[in-house]
Parts: sequence; structure tokens; C-alpha cells
Amino acid sequence: MKSTEKSAGIKSRKHATPTLSRLHLAALATLAVPLALHAEVAPEQPQKLPEVVVDATRTSDFQTTKSANEKFTAPLLDTPKSVTVITSEVISQTGAVSLTDALRTVPGITIGAGEGGNPVGDNLFIRGYNAQTDTYIDGIRDTGSQSREIFDLEQIEVVKGPNSAYGGRSSAGGGINLVSKSPKAENFTNASLGLGSAQYRRGTVDINRVINDDVAVRLNVMGHDAHVAGRDEVNGNRWGIAPSITLGMHSSTKATLSYYHMQSDELPDTGIPFNNPFTTGTNVSKNGDGTPISVPRETFYGLVDRDFRKTQSDIGTIDVRHDFADGMVLRNVIRYGKTDNDYVWTQPDDSKGNTMLYGTVWRRANTRVTSTDSLANATSLSGSFTAAGVKHSYTTGVEISREDTDRSSYLFSPGTNNPVNNAGTACPISGAATLYNCTTTINPNPNDPWAYTRTISPARTSVVTNTRSAYAFDTVEFTPQWLLNVGLRWDDYRSVLDVPMYTLNGATTAASHAEVKSNFTNYQAGLVYKPSTNSSIYVSYGTSSTPPGNDGGDGLDSLSSTIQNLKPQDSKNYELGTKWEVLPGGRLSLSAAVFESEMNNARVTAPDGTTQNVGKKTMKGVELGVSGNITKEWQVFGGYTYLDGKVDDNGSVNVGTTLVPNWQPSPYNGNVFPTTPKNSASLWTSYSVLPGVVVGGGLNYVSKVYANINNTKYAPGYTRFDAMASYDVNRHITLQLNIQNLTDKLYFDKVSSPHYAGVGPGRSATLTANFKY
Repeated sequence: MKSTEKSAGIKSRKHATPTLSRLHLAALATLAVPLALHAEVAPEQPQKLPEVVVDATRTSDFQTTKSANEKFTAPLLDTPKSVTVITSEVISQTGAVSLTDALRTVPGITIGAGEGGNPVGDNLFIRGYNAQTDTYIDGIRDTGSQSREIFDLEQIEVVKGPNSAYGGRSSAGGGINLVSKSPKAENFTNASLGLGSAQYRRGTVDINRVINDDVAVRLNVMGHDAHVAGRDEVNGNRWGIAPSITLGMHSSTKATLSYYHMQSDELPDTGIPFNNPFTTGTNVSKNGDGTPISVPRETFYGLVDRDFRKTQSDIGTIDVRHDFADGMVLRNVIRYGKTDNDYVWTQPDDSKGNTMLYGTVWRRANTRVTSTDSLANATSLSGSFTAAGVKHSYTTGVEISREDTDRSSYLFSPGTNNPVNNAGTACPISGAATLYNCTTTINPNPNDPWAYTRTISPARTSVVTNTRSAYAFDTVEFTPQWLLNVGLRWDDYRSVLDVPMYTLNGATTAASHAEVKSNFTNYQAGLVYKPSTNSSIYVSYGTSSTPPGNDGGDGLDSLSSTIQNLKPQDSKNYELGTKWEVLPGGRLSLSAAVFESEMNNARVTAPDGTTQNVGKKTMKGVELGVSGNITKEWQVFGGYTYLDGKVDDNGSVNVGTTLVPNWQPSPYNGNVFPTTPKNSASLWTSYSVLPGVVVGGGLNYVSKVYANINNTKYAPGYTRFDAMASYDVNRHITLQLNIQNLTDKLYFDKVSSPHYAGVGPGRSATLTANFKY
């Protein structure tokens, strides 16, 4: 490893490290933290973690200097983009056990609720834009609807702003990169066993073994079983295993083979319906205020005898890299993945205003039987060189991928919309007379004897998406004070929808076909000025493209004949920001940014009733972030985000009839983005009060979030508090107590459906024993 910067030493209590540059040392010290967690602590060690000193100052466990994504060609300090890294220490201290748990620590991200066309699973919104398909594992898109675990993750990287230059088709909001655990060059064994309220049980094992100088293996295993605190019926269990092996640990050519398997079985949550405000008519006096109805937190509208959700994910990866003598690196990654999402889930439907009018809820059965197979290959070349006195740090590469999704649904006999006693879906009555398809708003019985026969519908959808991409990134260092970061990516995108002919209830439906072919180029550019070695000020511009059928047939953006000929939705983002590493050794990172994003060709209904790229959305915002150590004992991680999202042009609506249409400008023009809080903040902090004793706590604040573009239904704002304490029993065992939702706050953490809001978990306590050898 070479560097032109001034060298400095790094010291550890157990190992001596060769002399390297300060920048390289900071990166190595940060990457060494997960390994340090497993190292045997000397008896006289006063701190919880072994001491790692860079220039005589300990590097924070909550801080990292370099992204694991090789497309970032500069340290995060000098990257002209908002990037938040959730380290393994933050994940561990906060007691997170899923991806959505971990993302609570990052303001500006909201979780969407499942709906008819929107699958149950991770449904993320970043800076107000749907980022459902923008999750990556080690830089490669992770397709298929699922709920992701964290047992095999080293860290989570949240990239804000247009993501297409990095990942191809994507939203304007950003993306999530999950960094997997991989074999290390030392032996260690990590294990945890947790018990808690709401029948919480969880165990993990992380074993790393060095076979010889060139071979190391690692195995991660997880088992989890728990109910959701305050939601009596809601529960789930899952287990996973992730083995990996690295060949050529100290060779110029290194290969890592890994496999990931996770499956789950749960009773999915139904949430609470909104008060459905009538706007006109004889029932206007029954208007609700648009918030979730007032019922006890444990109220569950699902059916134990009907509802279920089963998922399975299998991912196999071969990652080969060759280091050339001049520092250039050639890497090739090939990955195969398969994701299944199979469920029957009750949506508490209020579409007829029945919750206010009759005091009833329609148990609408949303179902899905889906399987996604994906195959991807990514080849990249990275390195650095100096030409005409100007230094370049570059990465260039090509990516090829194929995604194949088959989707269907379940049919029931008897059905879930039986007009028994004229109940239909309006539910003027409830109970046995409706075959329990309608229930009472107050005190519904989840154990109602709902009897049925379930079969898979003959109506099946197949979507095959092929992409070819080429990209190049370069950080140009004109002087130590001035840098230019540029990136360019070209994508060839093709997605084909096929629905074979089928017969249902005696009626035959003809086969249908839709296809979209699109080429799009995205780019980004950022100019960085460094007032000092520990700071940067930047201005950047970036673009993003969202083609029709972006979700590959497994989400809200489904391909159809209506949208197949449309252009990709193009977005652009302007950002001005600054980053500082302050206090001795740069142990505390501070960041701030202001930005504006625009989507000028959003898909909406045009004045002639067709779907066209004529809509417009804008988002303006401010972001603040902090990560690292205030003192040697005091760690902090958090931020604040202000989002001002407006739907400038939502197209047209028909205020006439089908036969005599009268298209007028949408009455929702100027409304606030759904699923977008104007203000959100998070803070997690921990303090070593005594040697081996750490206390910590956190808060999450989210202001009001609208559930629909009408801005008539919304989840109220809330503040949630968490607490943690850990005690080192000895050098091998640590006990950690986490109390989530300390005040037992009733809040709603999932919106996006206009029918209901997801209920946040109540207060829970878990005690975890962590073992390190």
C-alpha cells in the first residue's frame, strides 16, 4: 500500500502495525473495530474495548473514514455527498435486530406500510422518495420483497440523494448498502443469547478461524423468536446461516465465497385504520380528523386462522480480486439470489367510511405468492495515478444482471368479499352473518372461526428484467485543498411483462404482454474545497432515472401497457454541504448539508386522461449529522433532517363522467409529499461511567406524516426514548440490558397506505449475554 502523505504510527496492545499514512491508519483503525471487539482483553484493561491509538488518539467506534463501496473514490470526509454509516457498535448498542430497527437511527428515512400493490416487507422512503428497490448488498442490488436481518452485517451505509450514478435505475432519494461480514486474519468466537419481554428469544454465533496463512473461514448463525410488544397476537420467528471462506488472504489474488440463507414465519401486523373523513353528504357530521382511530394499542383486526407470512432468502456470492504491484485492483463479483415472499395479510380497510359510519372494519385479505431469482456479475478496475501533477483516484467497471419475478395471489372459498346480508365491503353489519369478513371496530376477535379453502390463483404474472451498465468514477486532486469528484454511468434497461391466458370463475382472460426498452445516462459532479486537512466544503450535482417497471414486478411500480412507452422519470439534485472531523485525532465527525431535488417529468394522468411524464415534484431540505467521541468515554451518533416536499403538478383528475369526461388540474397540486415528515431527529449516546460499565440512551423524533397525497389522513408526530446499560462481567462476558420505548409511547411508525397506519412496538426489555473469545 502506497501513500504520498506523511506517515504516522498506529499502536495496539496486542499487535504492532507497519508505518502507514495517517489516512490509511484511520481507515484501518476503523475497520479493525469489529475485530477488536473479539480480541482478548488484558486483565488490566480499563475500557470495554481494546485501545487502538492513531496519533495518540483513540478512534471512535461510531465513526468510519472510508466507505466499503469501492465506487466512492475518496474518504467520506472528501466525498461530496451525504453518507451516514451505521457501524456494528451502533447496531449492537441500540439492540437492533432488523434492518428497519437499525435505520431508526438515521433521520430522513421513513418506513412505508404494505398495501394491495405494495408488498409486505422493507419499504423505505429516503428524502421523501420511494427507495423500495434501492437496497444493495456489498454494492450489488438486492432484489425481491423481503424483511432483512442484520446478523451477517458489518455496517450499513445510507447514501442520500440521487443514486443512479452508483446503482443504475433508482429513486431520487438515495440508497442503502449493506456490508456483509467476511473472514478475517485472526481467530475469534462471538456469541450472544438474549431473553426479554414479549416472549423475546434470540441467539447469534459468529466464528472466525484462520486455517493457514492463506485461508480463513467465518460462520454466522442466528435464531430469533418473539412477539411484538403491545401487539398481543403479532409474532414471528426466523433463523439464518451465513458461511464464508477466503482463499489467498495474503496473496495478490484473493477469492471470497459466501452463502446467505434466512427464512421467517410470522403472523403479520394489521395496524389501525384511519378516521376516514367524509367530505360531503348526509354523513358529514360523522367526519373523522384523519388520524388513526382511538382504540387500545393491542387491537388486532387480523385472523389467526387465516393470516400468515413466510419468507426465504438465499444468496450465493463469489468475490475475486487481484492486487497489482502498482496498486491497481481488478475485482469480479458474481452473485445468484432467490427471494420468496408468501403471505395472507389482513388490511383493516376503511374505504367505505365504515369505521365512522357503522363502527366496523372490512377484513380485506391482501395476498401474495411471489418468487424472484436474480443473477448479477460486476467487474471493476480501481487504482490511482498522477498525470501532469494532478492525482486521480478512480474506479471503472461494467455490470450485467437479470431478475426474474413470478407473482400470483391466493383465492379463497368462500371469498373475503361476500355480499352476505348485503354487507359487501361497506360492512354495515359484522360477525358471523358476514362470514367474519367484517368485524367490529372496537374489540375485534382475532380468533373468529374463519373457515376457508385456499388455492393459488391461475392469474400469474412474470416479469423479466435485464440490465447492462458501464460506469466510471474519479476523484481529481488538483491541490491538497481542491478536489473534483465526477461519476458517469450508462444503463441499458429492458423489462418484459407476460401474463399467460387463464380461466377464472368460468371466464377466460386473454394473455397480455408489455415491454419497456430504455437507455439512460446519469452523472454526478462535486467540487470539494478543504480549508484544512480535517474538513471539507462541497457543492455537488447529481441525477437519477426511474424507468417504468422499476420494481421488477414486485412492488408499486408494476409494468403495464399503460406506462410501457413512457420515458424514465428523471430527477436532479443540488447540494451544498460541509464535513468536519474535530477534537484531537478527528474523533468527532460533524456534517451539514442543504439540498434541493426536482423531478420534472413525474408520471401522472395528463389532461387527456392518458398517463404521461408531465408531473413535477420538488424537495428542499437540510441535514445535520454527528458521529464519534466527545470525550474518550462519551460517544454520540445522530442527526436532524428538515424536508419540505411539494407535489407541484399532480396532473389532472376527471370531475365529469366516464362518458362525458371533464379533466381539470389536480386539486392536490401543492400538497405535501406523503410519507415525509417535515422534521425528524435521532440521537444515540453512550458513556463509560466506570471501567466495564456503559450506560446509553437514545431518542427518535418524527413530526406529522401524511398517508395520502390528499393530505387528509396522517400519523401524528411522536418522540420515542430508548435506554441501554452494559456490564463487563469479565474479559469474555458482557451483559447488556436494552429497554425500547421507555415511556411506552403509543405511536404510528408506518404509513403510505391511505387505509391504516402501522403501530409502533410498546415498551419492551431484553437482557443479552455477549460472549467473546
